[in-house]
Amino acid sequence: MPHRVPPHAEGPVEGETPTARGEVSQGLLEALRGPAGGPVPVPGGVRTADPLGDDLQLALYLCYELHYRGFEGVDPAWEWDPGLLALRGAVEGRFLAELRARTEGHAEVAEALDALLVEPVDGAGVSHFLRDEGELWHLREYAAQRSLYHLKEADPHAWVIPRLRGRAKAAFVAVEYDEFGGGRADRVHARLFADLMADLKLDTRYGRYLDHAPAEMLANVNLMSLLGLHRARRGALVGHFATVEVTSSPGSRRLAEAMRRTGAGPAAEHFYAEHVTADAVHEQIVRRDVVGGLLADEPGLARDVAFGIAATVLLEDRLAERLLAAWREGSTSLRKPL
Repeated sequence: MPHRVPPHAEGPVEGETPTARGEVSQGLLEALRGPAGGPVPVPGGVRTADPLGDDLQLALYLCYELHYRGFEGVDPAWEWDPGLLALRGAVEGRFLAELRARTEGHAEVAEALDALLVEPVDGAGVSHFLRDEGELWHLREYAAQRSLYHLKEADPHAWVIPRLRGRAKAAFVAVEYDEFGGGRADRVHARLFADLMADLKLDTRYGRYLDHAPAEMLANVNLMSLLGLHRARRGALVGHFATVEVTSSPGSRRLAEAMRRTGAGPAAEHFYAEHVTADAVHEQIVRRDVVGGLLADEPGLARDVAFGIAATVLLEDRLAERLLAAWREGSTSLRKPL
């Protein structure tokens, strides 16, 4: 029986360190056990490891998490350690190069946004599967993986706010205000997702399912952090933000139906029902004012916005392939079962 934290328990501020998945993440974890300023593994293994694989994606997640809540027992001074930043930069370079190679020839901004609005007549994605034939164990696996994303959903996007101005900034903050509960702690979307997890009898502690999540899930979370932490990637982060908001409403409707059909619980259904209406409104604001405002101020960022859209779609599609391939075989999509 999974440990269940009461729906409104906040849990520890810091997460638990995970298990290594290869040479790079093992060396990094060993370094983080000591004081900041200690030796950090040289990036030699970075050049040969799969840029989208478990080892490099976990290493990147570890580096980025130091900018969020950190890890229990890890010196906070590691956040800006020069050696760690050098390793992170090497991994980021491989990750970005792979994303650019796989999205080469991507659509321009207007075309890319239009494509996001097209709902296939015979949809076969994750939300369609969960709505039509998903069982509670599928929903629990999905929520456990997505918790790495949803328990920090709006945080990496917030980094772009000081890098915007005028119409784009005002509209971006308006959408983020909703994500952070409109000033009410009990309405913060990350909190609502924790309530969803409690309905599904999952552990609501931050980062609890890091060891369970495969590289495909880590890459989705890492993309947000990578784009958010670099001012030069502000256009791509706006593209990521637009993709999330534009595609959220129809998928959330299907997931709300899945939660209702399986009897997952009122909080589980409410999380997605909340996003159906809110994100339908957000989609218009993001397209017209956030993307439109940014490109009115900085038209040279159009290519970056389009790349952000393409990279987000690529990584979400890879995650969907992983989930559906496992579920259609009746097996777990996780690295280890719940």
